[in-house]
Amino acid sequence: MEEVDKILIHALRQVGTLLSEEIDSVKQFSSELIVEAVVRCIRVIDPGLGGALPTSLPPGMSARFRVGMSLAQACQDVGFKGEIGYQTFLYSHESEIRSLLMFLVEKLPRESAEASDQPTGKSAVLQRSIAAAIRSQLAISWVPPNCRLPLHCEAQNRGALHSLRVQPLSVPHGAKGFDRKHLKEAMDYRRDVLPPVTAQISSRASLVASILEQHTTELSAAQEWDNEWKSQGLLSRLTPQEYRSRKLARLHKRIEEQLRSATAPPPDGAFGVSRSTSELSELLQTFRGSAPSNDILSKGTHFTHTQKFSFTLETTAIATSPVLAGRQTEGDVQLRQQEEIAALQQQFQQLCSDVDQLAAEMKRAGVTNAQVLDELKQRELGNVELEEKLQVKRRTISLLPDADGNLLKLQTQVESSAQRVVNLASQWEKHRAPLIDEHRRLKEICSNKDLESSRKLSEIKSLHEKIRVSTEEAKKKEESYKQLVTELESLPKDVSRSAYTQRILEIVGNIKKQKEEITKILSDTKELQKEINSLTGKLDRTFAVTDELVFKDAKKDESVRKSYKYLAALHENCNQLIQTIEDTGTILREIRDLEEQIETENSNKSVSNLQRILDDYKAIRQENAALAAKIREG
Repeated sequence: MEEVDKILIHALRQVGTLLSEEIDSVKQFSSELIVEAVVRCIRVIDPGLGGALPTSLPPGMSARFRVGMSLAQACQDVGFKGEIGYQTFLYSHESEIRSLLMFLVEKLPRESAEASDQPTGKSAVLQRSIAAAIRSQLAISWVPPNCRLPLHCEAQNRGALHSLRVQPLSVPHGAKGFDRKHLKEAMDYRRDVLPPVTAQISSRASLVASILEQHTTELSAAQEWDNEWKSQGLLSRLTPQEYRSRKLARLHKRIEEQLRSATAPPPDGAFGVSRSTSELSELLQTFRGSAPSNDILSKGTHFTHTQKFSFTLETTAIATSPVLAGRQTEGDVQLRQQEEIAALQQQFQQLCSDVDQLAAEMKRAGVTNAQVLDELKQRELGNVELEEKLQVKRRTISLLPDADGNLLKLQTQVESSAQRVVNLASQWEKHRAPLIDEHRRLKEICSNKDLESSRKLSEIKSLHEKIRVSTEEAKKKEESYKQLVTELESLPKDVSRSAYTQRILEIVGNIKKQKEEITKILSDTKELQKEINSLTGKLDRTFAVTDELVFKDAKKDESVRKSYKYLAALHENCNQLIQTIEDTGTILREIRDLEEQIETENSNKSVSNLQRILDDYKAIRQENAALAAKIREG
């Protein structure tokens, strides 16, 4: 059982049970440890069922009984068929606990049992070392820098408090997509101009973060392109370069549309603008500079330029009369300026109203012009139709003097036209049949090609899926191999494989010897039973023959009659002796069974369990008395 207990203890440690290194057998498990191990296993098997179970026993006896009953019910729910109850956890029995733990360990899912141990591969070693370092740092209480001792300075130095900042890096990639000229220029740039990665950053503390960010960006872009090409690119039936160029063209077109919609003036009375358009307009406004919004992208007309020029002349004339302004007082100057401003505003309003009137008149004139143009087109079309009708009538009138001859000519012409139409129809039928056959053949070829391309596309998708699954399996196997290699390296070197092999062979040899001895004992028992059965039959037959012979002579001779009585008494005494021997063997077997039961009960710690039961009974009585006292007081 030692090997079984070691396997069980290893599996329980994998699922998170806190077992000390001194425990190497199920016999050493306490009630609290049994409860914790069972709850951990149930949580791995069925998280919904084990989430409500506590991992430790409460102090109260009634609560312990309830926890034991809930654990027994949970074990039955996960499929345990053996006899189980609260006594299995509170008054533990070694064999019952071993069988229960063996069932739970066998019930553990393989993936979770493997994943619950540790991650695999080289990353596992790195993660374990990182976790150990973090745990060791968290175990040390934090103290201010001025109060730190040399022990704290090792893990709480100021050098570890700098912030990580990511900076863009320019990393040379492969020469794919370059022609010879551009390839040479790119190589010259990378060799002579492009600085190394360590020189592209401002602080060495951000080197690792920048490289990791660059690598993550490239890796995510490659994965996104791979997924997009497998999902949409293959369906487009284009090459990767054509698909990329078409996607880039669509992107450029969308950007141009967004820019046009952003730079276009909003319609009159439209106050609500979408958030994206307003943000893009603000961005374009920042690109244009700090000029007023009225002057941006405003082409202007000759009238506006004339008005601006006249206003500029008037303002300059006002500004260039300092002698007149110097002769007047300051109040007169302000009053005159206000009057001029009012006059200018009135003039400006008048000009604006004139402009509005002119614009309205232009709109009306444009509408009238469009209506006139439409009417002119309609009349021109009517004139064309009338001219055609007039020509037909003229030709008809010219044919009236010789109506009979013209009718004959017309009939012959109609017949010739009909014959020509029939000839053309027959010729068309001759050409149409092979064309229809060719069309059907080409259509069938096209459909076959479509089916073939669809089939090949599905095969390509299935191959991609198989490649992905095979890659994942290869990665898992490689990580498992690396983990096994690391575990092999961590194992002690003094124990050789031959020692384990020799031990296994010795166990197998002992099992064979035990089987041979059991077979020998069974064969001896069968032979003895056969001999006993043959002797019993021989004895019965001998007694029957002797009884018959003696009984015949007993009728004639008195001495023979006494011999017959002695023979019957001897046979009865022999039967009693045989029955006594059989009873003695049965009693001896019962004695051995009772001795084994006594040993089993002694190994089950029945006396200690009875004592624990009595103590628990007393504790329950005390709890009941305390509860009754509380009820009476209430």
